[in-house]
Amino acid sequence: MEVGLEPGMPTYSGGLGVLAGDAIRSAADMQIPMAAVTLLYRKGYFRQKLDPEGQQTEVPEDWKIEHYLKEIPKQIAVTIEGRKVLVRAWQYDMVGTTGFEIPVYFLDTDLEKNSEWDRTLSHFLYGGEARYRVAQEIILGIGGVKMLRALGHRAIERFHMNEGHSSFLTLELLEEQLAKDARHAVREGDVERVRERCVFTTHTPVPAGHDQFSKDLVEKMLGPRQVLKLKDLFDHDVLNMTHLALHLSGYVNGVAKKHGEISRQMFADENIDSITNGIHAATWAAKPLQELFDRHIPGWRQDNSSLRHALKIPKLELWEAHMDAKQHLLDQVEKRMGVRMDVNLFTVGFARRATAYKRADLIFQDLERLKRIVAKSGRFQILYGGKAHPHDEAGKELIRRIHQAKGTLKNDIPIVYLENYDMELAKFITSGVDLWLNNPEPPLEASGTSGMKAAVNGIPSLSILDGWWIEGHIEGVTGWFIDEKNPAASLYLKLAENIIPLFYQSRDRFLDVMANAIALNGSYFNTQRMLGQYVVKAYFV
Repeated sequence: MEVGLEPGMPTYSGGLGVLAGDAIRSAADMQIPMAAVTLLYRKGYFRQKLDPEGQQTEVPEDWKIEHYLKEIPKQIAVTIEGRKVLVRAWQYDMVGTTGFEIPVYFLDTDLEKNSEWDRTLSHFLYGGEARYRVAQEIILGIGGVKMLRALGHRAIERFHMNEGHSSFLTLELLEEQLAKDARHAVREGDVERVRERCVFTTHTPVPAGHDQFSKDLVEKMLGPRQVLKLKDLFDHDVLNMTHLALHLSGYVNGVAKKHGEISRQMFADENIDSITNGIHAATWAAKPLQELFDRHIPGWRQDNSSLRHALKIPKLELWEAHMDAKQHLLDQVEKRMGVRMDVNLFTVGFARRATAYKRADLIFQDLERLKRIVAKSGRFQILYGGKAHPHDEAGKELIRRIHQAKGTLKNDIPIVYLENYDMELAKFITSGVDLWLNNPEPPLEASGTSGMKAAVNGIPSLSILDGWWIEGHIEGVTGWFIDEKNPAASLYLKLAENIIPLFYQSRDRFLDVMANAIALNGSYFNTQRMLGQYVVKAYFV
């Protein structure tokens, strides 16, 4: 449903879209024959505006489509509520390190021949009510398959669905099977043939994250189709898009080992594997770090696993590269927010989607304790970033609470909340802070990739043991964990007793942790390794 390719293309909202973009980048590098499909979103996700109290307002983000994409003259039609909706595609070519290209197709319904409402279906990401969402998912799933066929992709071996948004593609594949055999009724063999060709990755352990639509709405939107008579398609007159993908996919995976376990508990009848997420290392390593790796680890872009040799990098050079990246970040803070921050001050980063379970304000549970930590262990500053979904009032309240704490602590701890967090800002923050903080409520962190971006830049994490951090954490070696039994107290203790003193008083030891973050985590938690596992387990089996 979302793909993040460039900061100037607001066709993503957060981690899921950026992960998709990173996967496509690595597939191009690795010359994996692939095409990607998503929707266009002419109005983007949204541009975030914050007032001095932290009140968020949303502004549509119009962007220059022709600057990034080329229009494809081919059009297809999908049937929605009994009428034909025309769909065109725009193409982005992802070019790998060897020149190998992967086409990314953005589906667009903003055509003169479509009705006013139908034209808006490719305007907003995660916008509108259930009818709008079903229509978008018909375009993505059914329209996506039709467009691929129209563009000559007729020998596709695997269809990889990320989340349930594209699950209608399974019904289109069944329709193709029926048309090929000139039949009307679905047979068990048809289902098996579709399953052999479909791969499904679930990215969320939260039941609310799985789209569910009423049978009446689905039948109204799709019209009379034989495939809607598929056995067990509806559960109590509800279509769960995740269940649809699960039932019609031959390979299913979660996005971290723990998430695989949680998914098997949620969907007890399904065989669910796990492939832990990663990041595109060459994209997310800041320029000073890239230059450092080029000097000491030649070929790291082609073989991310060679980043394990970061342990050999002279510590002084690692520190200088880090301080360059940190200065670049603080220059951005001054440019965007008009606030000058001290490059020598220990800097904590927290930039995630602003939603309640991520607990962005956990560090502010005891403000007096924070003041004592500053007095005893040393001064520090905090950088925040993150958007709340327009309909997430709890997320918006979270941003307001952070701004309130910022005002209360202004004489003790400099705090900046950076507006309109996007891919460009993410690269500055994940490479320029000294510590990456992450404290969601377990087990709600399916994987998390922001900490991986930090790790490839030598930034250790202080995090709850959930998602990827269960696999990436070695206490005091790659970072530190927060004990969920009393998370705020644990967070304060680690900051006061371990991390801040290490930064100011044992810089050599802190640099060891930084080098380990690159060597142990950066070398593994990347999309190069991730795509290799998909190739072996799911794509070419």
